[in-house]
Amino acid sequence: MSSRMRVTATVTGQVQGVGFRYSTLHEARRLGLTGEAYNQLDGSVQVVAEGDRESLEALVEWLKSRHTPGRVQDVEAMFTPATGEFSGFGVG
Repeated sequence: MSSRMRVTATVTGQVQGVGFRYSTLHEARRLGLTGEAYNQLDGSVQVVAEGDRESLEALVEWLKSRHTPGRVQDVEAMFTPATGEFSGFGVG
């Protein structure tokens, strides 16, 4: 299970109230990831996902792409070892 990683990404821009979290949920599930996406008080969206490194990197690239709803200004992503705390991917 050492090949599993976690990414914690903070997405800023116009990303609340536009379906961003639900689109992220669908993309993460498509990639076979677990975790969650939730709104922050500052208007950003926090995405925490676990899975193989390649799929996590694909999710981060998708978060930065024009395929997301709203308008992404920046994505800050940090990779750490997976904790295994998630059984699926959800929206908080």
